[in-house]
Amino acid sequence: MDSAADTRTALPPLHRLPVAPALPPHPTTLPDGTPAWLVTRYQDVRQVLGDPRITRADLHDVGTAGATADVAANPASLFNQDGPAHRRLRGTVQRAFTPRAIAGWQPWVAAAVQQSVDALVAAGPPADLVTAFARPVPFAVTTRLMGLDGNGPDSLDEERLQRWTLALLAQGDEPADGTPAPGNTTGSGTASTDASTTAGTTAGTTATDHADALAEYGAFTVELIERRRREPGDDLVSRLVRAADHDGGIPEESLVHLVAGLTASGNESVAGALGNALVYLLGERAEHWPRLADPDTAERTAERLLHFIPLGDDEATIRRATAPIELGGATIPAGSVVAVSLGSANRDPEVYPEGLDADLGLPLAAPTLAFSAGPHYCIGAWRVRLEMRESLHRLATALPGLRLTTPVADVAWQLGGTTRSPARIPVDW
Repeated sequence: MDSAADTRTALPPLHRLPVAPALPPHPTTLPDGTPAWLVTRYQDVRQVLGDPRITRADLHDVGTAGATADVAANPASLFNQDGPAHRRLRGTVQRAFTPRAIAGWQPWVAAAVQQSVDALVAAGPPADLVTAFARPVPFAVTTRLMGLDGNGPDSLDEERLQRWTLALLAQGDEPADGTPAPGNTTGSGTASTDASTTAGTTAGTTATDHADALAEYGAFTVELIERRRREPGDDLVSRLVRAADHDGGIPEESLVHLVAGLTASGNESVAGALGNALVYLLGERAEHWPRLADPDTAERTAERLLHFIPLGDDEATIRRATAPIELGGATIPAGSVVAVSLGSANRDPEVYPEGLDADLGLPLAAPTLAFSAGPHYCIGAWRVRLEMRESLHRLATALPGLRLTTPVADVAWQLGGTTRSPARIPVDW
Protein backbone atom coordinates (compact mmCIF):
# COMPACT_ATOMS: atom_id res chain seq x y z
CA MET A 1 0.00 0.00 0.00
CA ASP A 2 2.83 2.39 0.90
CA SER A 3 6.57 1.94 1.23
CA ALA A 4 6.18 0.84 4.85
CA ALA A 5 3.66 -1.87 4.12
CA ASP A 6 4.81 -5.47 4.40
CA THR A 7 5.68 -7.37 1.23
CA ARG A 8 6.69 -11.01 0.96
CA THR A 9 7.68 -13.40 -1.76
CA ALA A 10 7.30 -17.20 -1.80
CA LEU A 11 3.55 -16.99 -1.25
CA PRO A 12 1.09 -18.72 -3.58
CA PRO A 13 -1.18 -16.43 -5.59
CA LEU A 14 -4.69 -16.17 -4.17
CA HIS A 15 -6.22 -18.33 -6.89
CA ARG A 16 -4.00 -21.22 -5.76
CA LEU A 17 -4.89 -21.06 -2.08
CA PRO A 18 -6.68 -24.19 -0.86
CA VAL A 19 -10.29 -23.92 0.23
CA ALA A 20 -12.29 -26.21 2.47
CA PRO A 21 -13.95 -28.95 0.39
CA ALA A 22 -17.65 -28.64 -0.40
CA LEU A 23 -19.17 -30.95 2.23
CA PRO A 24 -22.39 -31.10 4.24
CA PRO A 25 -22.54 -28.67 7.19
CA HIS A 26 -20.37 -29.90 10.06
CA PRO A 27 -18.92 -28.62 13.36
CA THR A 28 -15.62 -26.71 13.40
CA THR A 29 -13.63 -24.48 15.73
CA LEU A 30 -12.78 -20.87 14.87
CA PRO A 31 -9.32 -19.37 15.50
CA ASP A 32 -10.41 -17.86 18.83
CA GLY A 33 -11.78 -21.20 20.03
CA THR A 34 -15.44 -20.46 19.26
CA PRO A 35 -17.35 -23.60 18.20
CA ALA A 36 -19.21 -23.15 14.92
CA TRP A 37 -20.88 -24.95 12.03
CA LEU A 38 -18.92 -24.77 8.77
CA VAL A 39 -21.01 -24.36 5.60
CA THR A 40 -19.21 -24.91 2.30
CA ARG A 41 -21.57 -26.23 -0.42
CA TYR A 42 -23.01 -23.75 -2.93
CA GLN A 43 -26.69 -24.41 -2.30
CA ASP A 44 -26.21 -24.50 1.48
CA VAL A 45 -24.31 -21.21 1.43
CA ARG A 46 -27.01 -19.53 -0.67
CA GLN A 47 -29.64 -20.72 1.80
CA VAL A 48 -27.72 -19.35 4.78
CA LEU A 49 -27.08 -15.97 3.18
CA GLY A 50 -30.76 -15.50 2.36
CA ASP A 51 -32.27 -16.82 5.62
CA PRO A 52 -33.49 -14.00 7.95
CA ARG A 53 -33.14 -16.34 10.91
CA ILE A 54 -29.35 -16.32 10.42
CA THR A 55 -27.97 -12.92 11.38
CA ARG A 56 -24.70 -11.00 11.50
CA ALA A 57 -25.45 -8.58 14.36
CA ASP A 58 -23.21 -8.66 17.48
CA LEU A 59 -20.58 -10.87 15.84
CA HIS A 60 -17.96 -8.27 14.91
CA ASP A 61 -15.56 -9.48 17.63
CA VAL A 62 -16.29 -13.22 17.43
CA GLY A 63 -14.16 -15.81 15.70
CA THR A 64 -10.87 -14.00 15.08
CA ALA A 65 -7.65 -14.82 16.87
CA GLY A 66 -6.48 -11.20 17.08
CA ALA A 67 -7.69 -7.63 16.72
CA THR A 68 -10.27 -6.73 14.10
CA ALA A 69 -10.03 -3.97 11.49
CA ASP A 70 -11.85 -0.75 12.26
CA VAL A 71 -13.85 -1.12 9.06
CA ALA A 72 -15.13 -4.48 10.31
CA ALA A 73 -15.14 -4.05 14.09
CA ASN A 74 -17.33 -0.97 14.31
CA PRO A 75 -20.93 -1.88 15.25
CA ALA A 76 -22.05 1.05 13.08
CA SER A 77 -20.80 -0.79 10.01
CA LEU A 78 -23.44 -1.84 7.51
CA PHE A 79 -22.01 -5.35 7.65
CA ASN A 80 -22.49 -5.63 11.41
CA GLN A 81 -26.21 -4.86 11.39
CA ASP A 82 -29.34 -6.85 10.68
CA GLY A 83 -33.07 -6.40 10.98
CA PRO A 84 -34.76 -2.95 10.82
CA ALA A 85 -31.53 -0.96 11.37
CA HIS A 86 -29.81 -2.77 8.50
CA ARG A 87 -32.82 -2.46 6.18
CA ARG A 88 -33.05 1.29 6.88
CA LEU A 89 -29.36 1.94 6.23
CA ARG A 90 -29.25 -0.43 3.26
CA GLY A 91 -32.31 1.24 1.75
CA THR A 92 -30.64 4.63 2.08
CA VAL A 93 -27.55 3.35 0.28
CA GLN A 94 -29.62 1.83 -2.52
CA ARG A 95 -31.35 5.19 -3.04
CA ALA A 96 -27.91 6.59 -3.89
CA PHE A 97 -26.93 3.64 -6.12
CA THR A 98 -29.88 3.81 -8.51
CA PRO A 99 -29.62 2.04 -11.89
CA ARG A 100 -29.85 5.43 -13.57
CA ALA A 101 -26.96 6.80 -11.51
CA ILE A 102 -24.78 3.77 -12.22
CA ALA A 103 -25.55 3.99 -15.94
CA GLY A 104 -24.50 7.65 -15.86
CA TRP A 105 -21.18 6.79 -14.21
CA GLN A 106 -20.18 4.13 -16.72
CA PRO A 107 -18.91 6.43 -19.53
CA TRP A 108 -16.47 8.31 -17.34
CA VAL A 109 -15.30 5.11 -15.64
CA ALA A 110 -14.42 3.80 -19.11
CA ALA A 111 -12.71 7.11 -19.88
CA ALA A 112 -10.66 6.91 -16.67
CA VAL A 113 -9.50 3.41 -17.59
CA GLN A 114 -8.58 4.51 -21.10
CA GLN A 115 -6.61 7.46 -19.75
CA SER A 116 -4.50 5.09 -17.62
CA VAL A 117 -3.99 2.79 -20.62
CA ASP A 118 -2.87 5.72 -22.77
CA ALA A 119 -0.45 6.91 -20.08
CA LEU A 120 1.03 3.43 -19.77
CA VAL A 121 1.52 3.09 -23.52
CA ALA A 122 3.01 6.59 -23.81
CA ALA A 123 5.55 5.91 -21.04
CA GLY A 124 6.68 2.78 -22.86
CA PRO A 125 8.12 -0.49 -21.59
CA PRO A 126 9.20 -1.84 -19.22
CA ALA A 127 6.57 -1.03 -16.62
CA ASP A 128 5.10 -2.04 -13.29
CA LEU A 129 1.38 -2.61 -13.77
CA VAL A 130 0.65 -1.99 -10.09
CA THR A 131 1.97 1.57 -9.95
CA ALA A 132 1.18 2.37 -13.59
CA PHE A 133 -2.29 0.84 -13.87
CA ALA A 134 -3.85 -1.29 -11.12
CA ARG A 135 -3.72 1.53 -8.56
CA PRO A 136 -4.26 4.63 -10.73
CA VAL A 137 -7.48 3.27 -12.26
CA PRO A 138 -9.47 2.74 -9.04
CA PHE A 139 -8.02 5.90 -7.48
CA ALA A 140 -9.24 8.00 -10.41
CA VAL A 141 -12.68 6.38 -10.21
CA THR A 142 -12.89 6.69 -6.41
CA THR A 143 -11.99 10.37 -6.27
CA ARG A 144 -14.38 11.34 -9.03
CA LEU A 145 -17.20 9.14 -7.73
CA MET A 146 -16.91 10.59 -4.23
CA GLY A 147 -16.22 14.16 -5.43
CA LEU A 148 -12.68 14.19 -4.05
CA ASP A 149 -10.88 15.23 -7.24
CA GLY A 150 -10.11 18.79 -8.29
CA ASN A 151 -8.42 21.48 -6.21
CA GLY A 152 -11.05 22.26 -3.59
CA PRO A 153 -10.99 21.56 0.16
CA ASP A 154 -12.15 17.97 -0.46
CA SER A 155 -9.30 17.15 -2.85
CA LEU A 156 -7.62 13.89 -1.86
CA ASP A 157 -4.21 12.73 -3.08
CA GLU A 158 -3.32 9.08 -3.50
CA GLU A 159 -0.66 9.04 -0.77
CA ARG A 160 -3.06 10.33 1.88
CA LEU A 161 -5.85 7.96 0.86
CA GLN A 162 -3.46 5.00 0.97
CA ARG A 163 -2.31 5.97 4.47
CA TRP A 164 -5.88 6.15 5.72
CA THR A 165 -6.81 2.96 3.90
CA LEU A 166 -3.90 1.14 5.50
CA ALA A 167 -5.22 2.12 8.94
CA LEU A 168 -8.88 1.39 8.20
CA LEU A 169 -8.29 -1.98 6.57
CA ALA A 170 -5.13 -3.05 8.42
CA GLN A 171 -4.96 -6.83 8.70
CA GLY A 172 -3.22 -8.97 11.29
CA ASP A 173 -0.50 -11.54 10.87
CA GLU A 174 -1.04 -14.40 8.46
CA PRO A 175 0.73 -17.73 8.30
CA ALA A 176 4.15 -17.71 6.66
CA ASP A 177 2.92 -19.84 3.77
CA GLY A 178 0.15 -17.37 3.00
CA THR A 179 -2.66 -19.85 3.54
CA PRO A 180 -5.65 -18.87 5.67
CA ALA A 181 -6.08 -20.48 9.04
CA PRO A 182 -8.85 -23.11 9.09
CA GLY A 183 -12.14 -21.48 9.86
CA ASN A 184 -10.68 -17.97 9.64
CA THR A 185 -13.82 -15.93 10.00
CA THR A 186 -13.70 -12.92 7.81
CA GLY A 187 -15.65 -11.54 4.88
CA SER A 188 -15.33 -11.46 1.13
CA GLY A 189 -12.63 -8.85 1.01
CA THR A 190 -14.98 -5.99 0.12
CA ALA A 191 -15.40 -4.50 3.52
CA SER A 192 -16.98 -1.21 2.47
CA THR A 193 -19.63 -3.11 0.62
CA ASP A 194 -21.13 -5.20 3.37
CA ALA A 195 -18.22 -7.50 4.04
CA SER A 196 -15.59 -7.85 6.73
CA THR A 197 -12.03 -8.87 7.59
CA THR A 198 -9.68 -9.60 10.46
CA ALA A 199 -6.98 -7.05 11.14
CA GLY A 200 -4.22 -5.58 13.19
CA THR A 201 -1.44 -3.07 12.58
CA THR A 202 0.83 -3.57 9.58
CA ALA A 203 4.58 -3.88 9.37
CA GLY A 204 6.20 -0.45 9.38
CA THR A 205 3.41 1.23 11.33
CA THR A 206 2.90 1.76 15.03
CA ALA A 207 -0.23 1.77 17.12
CA THR A 208 0.11 5.57 17.39
CA ASP A 209 0.43 5.95 13.61
CA HIS A 210 -2.61 3.73 13.18
CA ALA A 211 -4.72 5.70 15.67
CA ASP A 212 -3.60 9.06 14.26
CA ALA A 213 -4.49 8.02 10.71
CA LEU A 214 -7.94 6.81 11.79
CA ALA A 215 -8.54 10.06 13.66
CA GLU A 216 -7.50 12.13 10.65
CA TYR A 217 -9.70 10.12 8.32
CA GLY A 218 -12.67 10.37 10.65
CA ALA A 219 -12.31 14.13 10.96
CA PHE A 220 -11.94 14.51 7.19
CA THR A 221 -15.09 12.45 6.58
CA VAL A 222 -17.14 14.37 9.15
CA GLU A 223 -16.14 17.68 7.53
CA LEU A 224 -16.81 16.25 4.07
CA ILE A 225 -20.36 15.25 5.01
CA GLU A 226 -21.01 18.65 6.57
CA ARG A 227 -19.84 20.44 3.41
CA ARG A 228 -22.01 18.21 1.23
CA ARG A 229 -25.04 19.17 3.33
CA ARG A 230 -24.27 22.85 2.77
CA GLU A 231 -23.18 22.55 -0.86
CA PRO A 232 -24.51 19.32 -2.42
CA GLY A 233 -23.30 18.15 -5.80
CA ASP A 234 -23.73 15.16 -8.12
CA ASP A 235 -21.12 13.01 -6.36
CA LEU A 236 -21.91 9.88 -4.38
CA VAL A 237 -21.29 11.49 -0.99
CA SER A 238 -23.92 14.14 -1.76
CA ARG A 239 -26.35 11.46 -2.89
CA LEU A 240 -25.79 9.47 0.31
CA VAL A 241 -26.23 12.54 2.50
CA ARG A 242 -29.44 13.56 0.71
CA ALA A 243 -30.85 10.05 0.96
CA ALA A 244 -29.95 9.75 4.67
CA ASP A 245 -31.48 13.13 5.53
CA HIS A 246 -34.59 12.37 3.49
CA ASP A 247 -35.13 8.95 5.06
CA GLY A 248 -34.28 10.00 8.61
CA GLY A 249 -33.31 7.69 11.42
CA ILE A 250 -29.77 7.08 10.12
CA PRO A 251 -27.21 7.62 12.92
CA GLU A 252 -24.52 10.08 11.90
CA GLU A 253 -21.87 7.57 13.01
CA SER A 254 -23.23 5.04 10.53
CA LEU A 255 -23.18 7.61 7.73
CA VAL A 256 -19.58 8.61 8.52
CA HIS A 257 -18.49 4.98 8.67
CA LEU A 258 -20.26 4.24 5.37
CA VAL A 259 -18.65 7.14 3.48
CA ALA A 260 -15.18 6.36 4.86
CA GLY A 261 -15.52 2.68 4.03
CA LEU A 262 -16.81 3.24 0.51
CA THR A 263 -13.92 5.60 -0.20
CA ALA A 264 -11.08 3.53 1.25
CA SER A 265 -11.97 -0.11 0.80
CA GLY A 266 -13.89 0.48 -2.42
CA ASN A 267 -10.64 1.77 -3.87
CA GLU A 268 -8.54 -1.03 -2.37
CA SER A 269 -10.88 -3.85 -3.38
CA VAL A 270 -10.67 -2.93 -7.06
CA ALA A 271 -6.89 -2.46 -6.98
CA GLY A 272 -6.42 -5.86 -5.37
CA ALA A 273 -8.86 -7.67 -7.63
CA LEU A 274 -7.32 -6.16 -10.76
CA GLY A 275 -3.75 -6.90 -9.68
CA ASN A 276 -4.51 -10.52 -8.82
CA ALA A 277 -6.37 -11.01 -12.10
CA LEU A 278 -3.46 -9.63 -14.12
CA VAL A 279 -0.99 -11.95 -12.35
CA TYR A 280 -3.13 -14.96 -13.24
CA LEU A 281 -3.81 -13.94 -16.83
CA LEU A 282 -0.26 -12.95 -17.74
CA GLY A 283 1.39 -15.62 -15.63
CA GLU A 284 -0.75 -18.66 -16.41
CA ARG A 285 -3.17 -17.83 -19.24
CA ALA A 286 -1.09 -15.75 -21.64
CA GLU A 287 -2.79 -17.38 -24.64
CA HIS A 288 -6.11 -15.88 -23.54
CA TRP A 289 -4.83 -12.33 -23.22
CA PRO A 290 -5.33 -11.18 -26.88
CA ARG A 291 -8.92 -12.54 -26.82
CA LEU A 292 -9.84 -9.84 -24.29
CA ALA A 293 -9.90 -7.30 -27.11
CA ASP A 294 -13.41 -8.66 -27.74
CA PRO A 295 -15.68 -6.83 -25.23
CA ASP A 296 -18.03 -9.79 -24.70
CA THR A 297 -15.10 -12.12 -23.97
CA ALA A 298 -13.66 -9.51 -21.61
CA GLU A 299 -16.95 -9.28 -19.72
CA ARG A 300 -17.28 -13.06 -19.30
CA THR A 301 -13.61 -13.33 -18.34
CA ALA A 302 -13.94 -10.59 -15.73
CA GLU A 303 -16.88 -12.37 -14.13
CA ARG A 304 -15.08 -15.70 -14.13
CA LEU A 305 -11.94 -14.20 -12.58
CA LEU A 306 -13.91 -12.37 -9.88
CA HIS A 307 -15.63 -15.67 -9.15
CA PHE A 308 -12.61 -17.98 -8.93
CA ILE A 309 -9.92 -15.58 -7.60
CA PRO A 310 -10.87 -14.66 -4.02
CA LEU A 311 -11.42 -11.00 -3.25
CA GLY A 312 -9.53 -11.72 -0.04
CA ASP A 313 -7.40 -14.50 1.43
CA ASP A 314 -9.98 -15.13 4.13
CA GLU A 315 -11.90 -18.36 4.49
CA ALA A 316 -15.35 -17.63 5.89
CA THR A 317 -17.84 -15.02 7.00
CA ILE A 318 -19.77 -15.67 10.20
CA ARG A 319 -23.43 -15.53 11.19
CA ARG A 320 -25.53 -16.74 14.11
CA ALA A 321 -28.65 -18.90 13.93
CA THR A 322 -31.49 -17.33 15.92
CA ALA A 323 -33.65 -20.45 15.55
CA PRO A 324 -33.04 -24.12 14.69
CA ILE A 325 -32.13 -24.37 10.99
CA GLU A 326 -32.46 -27.43 8.76
CA LEU A 327 -29.54 -27.15 6.37
CA GLY A 328 -28.10 -29.73 3.99
CA GLY A 329 -29.31 -32.70 6.02
CA ALA A 330 -28.13 -31.28 9.37
CA THR A 331 -29.94 -29.38 12.11
CA ILE A 332 -28.07 -26.31 13.31
CA PRO A 333 -29.25 -25.44 16.85
CA ALA A 334 -30.49 -21.97 17.77
CA GLY A 335 -27.68 -19.73 19.00
CA SER A 336 -25.00 -21.53 16.99
CA VAL A 337 -22.30 -19.58 15.17
CA VAL A 338 -22.28 -20.41 11.45
CA ALA A 339 -19.09 -20.02 9.38
CA VAL A 340 -19.96 -19.58 5.71
CA SER A 341 -17.21 -20.22 3.14
CA LEU A 342 -17.88 -18.26 -0.04
CA GLY A 343 -14.66 -19.54 -1.60
CA SER A 344 -15.64 -23.17 -1.09
CA ALA A 345 -19.11 -22.53 -2.49
CA ASN A 346 -17.63 -20.88 -5.59
CA ARG A 347 -15.53 -24.00 -6.21
CA ASP A 348 -18.23 -26.55 -5.47
CA PRO A 349 -17.62 -29.20 -8.17
CA GLU A 350 -21.32 -30.07 -8.26
CA VAL A 351 -22.03 -26.54 -9.54
CA TYR A 352 -18.77 -25.51 -11.21
CA PRO A 353 -17.17 -28.74 -12.48
CA GLU A 354 -14.95 -26.91 -14.99
CA GLY A 355 -12.96 -24.96 -12.37
CA LEU A 356 -10.70 -21.95 -12.87
CA ASP A 357 -8.61 -23.44 -15.64
CA ALA A 358 -11.48 -23.92 -18.10
CA ASP A 359 -12.09 -21.57 -21.03
CA LEU A 360 -12.19 -18.08 -19.49
CA GLY A 361 -14.59 -16.92 -22.18
CA LEU A 362 -17.36 -19.26 -21.00
CA PRO A 363 -20.19 -17.93 -18.83
CA LEU A 364 -20.46 -19.24 -15.29
CA ALA A 365 -22.81 -22.16 -14.70
CA ALA A 366 -24.51 -20.34 -11.78
CA PRO A 367 -24.38 -16.83 -10.27
CA THR A 368 -21.21 -16.18 -8.33
CA LEU A 369 -21.22 -15.80 -4.56
CA ALA A 370 -18.03 -13.73 -4.63
CA PHE A 371 -20.08 -10.71 -3.60
CA SER A 372 -22.18 -12.66 -1.09
CA ALA A 373 -25.98 -12.86 -1.53
CA GLY A 374 -29.17 -11.92 0.26
CA PRO A 375 -29.45 -8.83 2.50
CA HIS A 376 -25.67 -8.38 2.70
CA TYR A 377 -25.00 -8.58 -1.04
CA CYS A 378 -22.06 -6.32 -1.91
CA ILE A 379 -23.33 -2.84 -2.79
CA GLY A 380 -20.14 -2.14 -4.75
CA ALA A 381 -20.25 -5.23 -6.97
CA TRP A 382 -21.25 -3.12 -9.98
CA ARG A 383 -18.08 -1.04 -9.61
CA VAL A 384 -15.67 -3.97 -9.31
CA ARG A 385 -17.25 -5.66 -12.33
CA LEU A 386 -17.22 -2.49 -14.42
CA GLU A 387 -13.61 -1.55 -13.71
CA MET A 388 -12.39 -5.12 -14.19
CA ARG A 389 -14.21 -5.50 -17.51
CA GLU A 390 -13.09 -2.15 -18.90
CA SER A 391 -9.51 -2.59 -17.67
CA LEU A 392 -9.01 -6.03 -19.19
CA HIS A 393 -10.66 -5.07 -22.48
CA ARG A 394 -8.88 -1.76 -23.01
CA LEU A 395 -5.46 -2.93 -21.83
CA ALA A 396 -5.54 -6.03 -24.05
CA THR A 397 -6.75 -3.98 -27.02
CA ALA A 398 -3.87 -1.52 -26.67
CA LEU A 399 -1.19 -4.06 -25.71
CA PRO A 400 -1.97 -7.52 -27.16
CA GLY A 401 1.68 -8.51 -26.64
CA LEU A 402 1.80 -7.59 -22.94
CA ARG A 403 3.85 -10.15 -21.02
CA LEU A 404 5.02 -10.76 -17.47
CA THR A 405 8.80 -10.53 -17.07
CA THR A 406 9.13 -12.40 -13.79
CA PRO A 407 7.88 -15.86 -12.80
CA VAL A 408 4.71 -15.85 -10.72
CA ALA A 409 6.64 -17.65 -7.99
CA ASP A 410 8.88 -14.57 -7.62
CA VAL A 411 6.06 -12.04 -7.31
CA ALA A 412 6.26 -9.96 -4.11
CA TRP A 413 2.94 -9.68 -2.31
CA GLN A 414 1.42 -6.61 -0.71
CA LEU A 415 0.10 -7.54 2.72
CA GLY A 416 -1.66 -5.70 5.49
CA GLY A 417 -5.16 -5.04 4.15
CA THR A 418 -8.39 -6.84 3.54
CA THR A 419 -6.81 -8.70 0.65
CA ARG A 420 -3.41 -9.77 -0.59
CA SER A 421 -2.31 -8.43 -3.95
CA PRO A 422 0.93 -8.18 -5.96
CA ALA A 423 3.28 -5.43 -4.79
CA ARG A 424 4.69 -5.18 -8.34
CA ILE A 425 3.79 -6.67 -11.72
CA PRO A 426 6.83 -6.18 -13.99
CA VAL A 427 5.86 -6.33 -17.68
CA ASP A 428 7.14 -5.65 -21.16
CA TRP A 429 5.54 -5.54 -24.61
